[in-house]
Amino acid sequence: MRIVLQRSKAASVTVDGEVVGEITHGYTLLVGITHEDTKQQADWLAAKIAGLRLFEDEEGKMNRSLDEVAGQILSVSQFTLYGDSQKGRRPSFIEAARPEVAEPLWLYFNDQLRSHGFDVQTGVFGAMMDVSLINDGPVTLILEK
Repeated sequence: MRIVLQRSKAASVTVDGEVVGEITHGYTLLVGITHEDTKQQADWLAAKIAGLRLFEDEEGKMNRSLDEVAGQILSVSQFTLYGDSQKGRRPSFIEAARPEVAEPLWLYFNDQLRSHGFDVQTGVFGAMMDVSLINDGPVTLILEK
């Protein structure tokens, strides 16, 4: 699994002109899944995200977790994170898991985040989505397992 995590002041996902997921403060996660990914990896990544300290304390140091700042999560499935553009001008997506594999694992991952007590909003798997966010910092991490 490959996740681009962005600390966000606000974020939303719109599908066909309708907002389907929205947060006011927290993490926006772009989640890519490949063929070999497992529930164990999803568990590990959910726990890692829950424990990260990416929010400032009173001294301005990144020392507070999402839970400590009552943050939310917006999770967006994004198969293009496994795009390979080494050859040619059009990326290959053969490393991205097929929808019948990726969607259940993405849903499981979101449930694992919820099990840590977070409000998790989502996009719509496989839909054309407009993702809007205000990147706070900017703070952006790439997590892989």
